[in-house]
This record gives sequence, structure tokens and C-alpha cells, in this order.
Amino acid sequence: MSLHFSRNTKVFIEQAGHVWEIPVLDGFSFSQATNASEITLNEMAASDGTSRRARQMFNDSYAPAEWSFAAYARPNVGGFVEEPLWANFVARNSYSSVGGWTAGLTSSSGVAASVISFSSSNTTDLGTFNLFFVMGASTQASTDFTSSSSVSIYKIEDCVANEASIDFDIDGIATINWSGFGKIITEEASLSASAALIPKSTTSTSNFIRNRLTSLSAVSAAGSLSSAAVTYNLTLTGGNITMTNNITYLTPETLGVVNQPIGHVTGTRAVNGNFTCYLSTADNGSAELFNDIIGATTTVTNEFALKFSIGGASGTPRVDVSLPKCHLEVPTHSIEDVISLETNFHALPSSIDAADEATITYVGSA
Repeated sequence: MSLHFSRNTKVFIEQAGHVWEIPVLDGFSFSQATNASEITLNEMAASDGTSRRARQMFNDSYAPAEWSFAAYARPNVGGFVEEPLWANFVARNSYSSVGGWTAGLTSSSGVAASVISFSSSNTTDLGTFNLFFVMGASTQASTDFTSSSSVSIYKIEDCVANEASIDFDIDGIATINWSGFGKIITEEASLSASAALIPKSTTSTSNFIRNRLTSLSAVSAAGSLSSAAVTYNLTLTGGNITMTNNITYLTPETLGVVNQPIGHVTGTRAVNGNFTCYLSTADNGSAELFNDIIGATTTVTNEFALKFSIGGASGTPRVDVSLPKCHLEVPTHSIEDVISLETNFHALPSSIDAADEATITYVGSA
């Protein structure tokens, strides 16, 4: 009997005949549940004093498959490792080896910066792809895999990316937690990636980003908290940015068969998060930010332009997350050895029908 270890697993994305490898961290998961109906009886006793108390179970449908994993943010010149995830997160997308992605992502060969925008995300559905978890892949020399005693291949069909969450662990490497749904999980006989594999420097060690270098630019809009724009001097100690598509899967309810999900629809797009910093009384420091927000009693929605430079404001590699219009909640105090503030924010579009809450820029090293 051969056992599979998570450390020997590789993850691949396949879309329209193209394949990408996504190096993932320990802690990945995928599963699928069954929706079932329980039939019971509720009757009085028969003449002999007996009462039927048994039950029956019927499978109604498969719930959407769920998957999640964490991957490092790894910019390269001319692209980045997790490119297919972002491309399908922000648009109904397709890929061509000649023209690249059709919407939401610009990445050119030899160009340091790749830009991701939500400009094409106002759609009822998003791009789908097949996700492969190959158990035992790390023990193989090639990227052509066949199920055997040492390799098991699981495919999640018609996957959609629902959420991307970026955590600022001050002593860690920039990491994005991905999660989403799919139609059904099957065990496959083989996966051939060698001919169609799109190389994205998955073996490079120069495209990791150190979180400790991350900086935040926070500028209040003129007229929001005061008559003039204010630039606040904030030094981060942690934080998070979470982007969600609020996907819902549709499943038929035909009697007599076990129904499968047929597709997804998008819900409200949400971009929010939080950042923490020490309570500082410096000019335009965090203490002044607290005072300005809590004192703005006539401001219904305050407006800040936030820019997180993950890896440094000018360093490479780095990822810039620009949120031009954010509503900040009143910061909360955290009483520890050094008192700090935690501020929740909500990125908003410029208008109710716009799709410009965020722009993500990957900048690779030359």
C-alpha cells in the first residue's frame, strides 16, 4: 500500500488547453458534500400499540465542490506565477498564447509591471478553469502524470475563484489565500502538462516578497474630513485585504436523480480589510487619524485613497494594491505593551455602476 503526503502534491490549472503550475503551501483542501433529504413518519399508535419510527434518506444533489489553498505572491517580468487565478477572478476571461488574457489583466513580455483591474468584472459569471491536485507528483521527474500506486490525480471541473485574501504577517512572505468552488470532483487517469505548460518562473527564488518592507499611503480626500486633503503618516504592524465575488452556484431540483451544479452567478463584489499601527502622536500620525474620523460627525461616508505597497514603495519585486476610494471605520484601540490602533476599511467604486474599487500591480525584478 502506498501513502500520499501533502508535501508531494502539485497543483495545476487547465484552461482551454493551456496549463499553469501553482506552487501551493501546506494546508490546501478540496471537498464536495451531498445534499440529502430525510423522510420520517409522525403518526399515532396502531391498535396493537406499535408506531413506525424508521426513516429514509434520499440524495437530492451534489453541493458545489469547494477548494482552497495559499500561494506566495511572486511577480516576474512579463507576468507572475498566480496569473490565471487573478485573470479569472476579475473577468469572464480566456487565454491565448499569442494575445494573452482577453480582459482585466495586462502583462507583456519584457515589461516589469503587470496590472490587474476590476474594469471587466461587472458580469453575471466569471472565467472558469479546471483544477488538478496531483498527489505524489513531486516524486515524478516529468509533468506527464498517470494514476498509479504512487500517483493519484483529482480534477475539480469548472472552477471559479471566489475569494482572494492577502495577510500582512510582518515576519512572513507575502501570501494570498485563495478559495472558490467547482462543479464536481473526479479521479482522473492522467494529466499531460508538458506540451501545454505555460512557464511562470515557479522555480525562481528571486520573486518572493518580504512583508516587513510593506508600506501604506493614506490620503483623505479634500472635503471629506477637512477642507484640504491630508496625508497621514502610518507605519503598519499588520493588516489584511480581502476581495470577494460572493459566488452562488445553481443546482437543478429534478426528482429521481442526483442533481449536479450547472453553473455559477456572481453576487456583490466586496473589497475590504483592516490595517494596524501603533498609536502615534506624530504630526498626522495614527492618533490624529482617530481624532479626525471620530470628530467628523457630519460626514456620512469619509473618503480615503489607500495604497498598500507590499514589498516597499519602490523596491522590486513588489505588489501594489491601490484603493482610490475607501470608507474608514472609527479605529479601535488595542491595549497591549505598546498601544495600537486597528482600522477597518471598505473600498468603494467611484459610482454605483462602476468597477474601479481596486487596481493590483505586480512589479517584477529586472
